[in-house]
Amino acid sequence: MDHKKLFPDYIFESSWEVCNKVGGIYTVLSTRAQTLQNRLRDKIIFIGPDVWKEESCPYFIEDKSLFAEWQWEAKEGNPEYGLPSLKVRVGRWAIPGEPIAILVDFQPFFEKKNDIYAWLWEHYQVDSLHAYGDYDEASMFSYAAGLVVESMYHFLENKLEMRDERYDYTADKSQQQVEQGNHISHLSPLTSHLKVVYHANEWMCGLGALYINNKVPQIGTIFTTHATSIGRSIAGNQKPLYDYLFAYNGDQMADELNMQSKHSIEKQTAWNVDCFTTVSDITANECVELLDKPVDVVLPNGFDDSFVPKAQAFSRKRKLARRKMLEVANALLGENLEDDTIIVSTSGRYEFRNKGIDVFIEAMNRLLRDRDLKKKVLAFIEVPGWVGEPRQDLQERLANNNKQSTPLEVPMVTHWLHNMGHDNVLNMMKFYDMHNRPEDNVKVIFLPCYLDGKDGILNLTYYDMVLGNDLCIYPSYYEPWGYTPLEAIAFKVPCITTDLAGFGLWANKEFGHYGEIEDGVKVIHRTDYNYSEVADIIKDTVAYYSSLSPKEIEKCRKNAGTLSKKALWSEFIKYYEEAYDIALRHAEER
Repeated sequence: MDHKKLFPDYIFESSWEVCNKVGGIYTVLSTRAQTLQNRLRDKIIFIGPDVWKEESCPYFIEDKSLFAEWQWEAKEGNPEYGLPSLKVRVGRWAIPGEPIAILVDFQPFFEKKNDIYAWLWEHYQVDSLHAYGDYDEASMFSYAAGLVVESMYHFLENKLEMRDERYDYTADKSQQQVEQGNHISHLSPLTSHLKVVYHANEWMCGLGALYINNKVPQIGTIFTTHATSIGRSIAGNQKPLYDYLFAYNGDQMADELNMQSKHSIEKQTAWNVDCFTTVSDITANECVELLDKPVDVVLPNGFDDSFVPKAQAFSRKRKLARRKMLEVANALLGENLEDDTIIVSTSGRYEFRNKGIDVFIEAMNRLLRDRDLKKKVLAFIEVPGWVGEPRQDLQERLANNNKQSTPLEVPMVTHWLHNMGHDNVLNMMKFYDMHNRPEDNVKVIFLPCYLDGKDGILNLTYYDMVLGNDLCIYPSYYEPWGYTPLEAIAFKVPCITTDLAGFGLWANKEFGHYGEIEDGVKVIHRTDYNYSEVADIIKDTVAYYSSLSPKEIEKCRKNAGTLSKKALWSEFIKYYEEAYDIALRHAEER
C-alpha cells in the first residue's frame, strides 16, 4: 500500500562547500536551494565551515536578527543538554533563493580532538588513528555542525512546547497574529514533535551525522556520498577500477592506498544513517562493492537554469564570449582566427586522468592530421592549475588591440604557472610537439585559472565562457555525476561525454540509446582500457561537426537545450522527497 510521504518541518544540510566555493558540491547545493526554499521558506538551513574568519565571505550575507534568541543561546552554551559554547555566524547564502546559512567556527574543538575520536571509535568503530591532512579539519567541522543541529533542534522543540502550552483556541485574532511572528507558527497546535532531517554531504560531514544519530535520535539522518573516497583514489592512482570492481575489497584498498580513516568514516556513516544515498547508478554500484552497502535512493544532480540568459541577451552574450576567446587566442598565437573557427573546450577539476584531460589532448593531437576537418579548431583546457600570474606580454598585446603576426613565447598558456616544468597539460603537449604553429589547424590553449571574471586575461565568468563554445568535451574516466556536460547543454552547447559519467548514463537512459551528437549529447562507451578508441571517436566527432550545415548545427543545439530541461531540480526533487520520507520513518521507529 502506498503510504503518504512524510516531509520534514525543518531540513538541516551540511557541507564543507556551503558558502565555500571549492567544487561540484557547491553547484549541487546552491542550485537546489531555491527549489527547497520555495517549499520550506526559511526552514531549510545550510551549515558550512567558517573558514573566512575576519575576511568577509563573498557568498554570505550576515544577519544578526535571524534566530537572534538562538544565537545568544548557542554562544552561552546549554548545560541542560551538555552543549558547549558555539561560535556561529547566521545569515543568508548569496545564491538564488537566499536560504539561511550558519557558518560555524570549528577551531575550538581541536583541543578535544582525541576525546572526539575516542567516542567515535567506541560507538561506531571509526578508525581515526591513521588520520592526516584534511581529515582532522573536516572532522572538527563536522562535529561542530552536529552540535549546531543539536542546539537548534532543542531550541525549536522548546519553542514548540511553550507555544502549545500557551495556545488558546478562544484567543482573539490579535493573539493569533502574534503567533504568526514566531518561527514555528506554520505548525498546527499540539504537534507532538518536529519532523527534522539532517542531511550530511560527503565523508567530511560523516562524523556529525553519526553524532546526531546517537545524541538526537528523533532527527532523521541522510548521508550522500558524491564519490567514494576509495573509488576516486583507485582511479586517481592509475589502477583499473571498473573491470575489477567486483574483486576489490574496500577495507583492503584503504590500507593499500593509505586511506583508512576517510574510508572508515564514510563506510560507518553509510551503514548507520537512516538513509544512505549517492548521485548516480554508477556510484551506487561502487558503494555496494567498496562500502558493502547498497544505497537507499539515488539522488541525481539537477540544475537551476535561472541564470541561463534568455533570447536576445543569450545571442549577445554568446557573440561577446566568442569575440573575447578569439581575441585572446589571436593575441597569444599571432594569428587571425575568424568567427567560423570551431571553439571547443574541456573543464573541471585538475584530475588529469579522472576528468579525461589526457584523452582530450590526445584527441586534439590526432585531429591535427585529420583530413576530414573542414574548419580550424580552437581548443581550450579550462582547468585551475597552480597558477602564478596573468601573462604581462599577453595583457599588453590585448591592450594594444593591434593585429599580430608572430606568436608569443610558449603560445599554449594564458597565465604563468609556478611549476611550468612539472605541469601535466604542458608536458603532454610538449611530448607530442604541440606548439600551436601557424600551419596547425588545431590550436590548444591552457587556461589554468578559476574563471571568476577577474583572471586578468579573459575576465569572463565560467558560465559566460561556456556560452561561446561550439562543442564541449568531457571524456571522463571517473565522474560520479558530471555537472560540466549538464551545464554545457543548459547553454545549448552540444557535448561529448562517456558512459563512465553518471550524467552520460542518465542521458542514454533518456534517449533509449547511446547518445549521438545530433541528440545534443554524444555518449562514448569507455572502459579501463579503450583510451585510444575514445580519443579517435572524439577526433571523428569534432571533424564530423565541422562539416555540418548551420541548420544541422541548430538542431543539435536545440536538442541539447531540450535534454537539459529534463534535468531541472523541479524534475529531480522527487528523489529527495523519497529520501526525506525514509529518514523520517526510521527516526519515528526509533
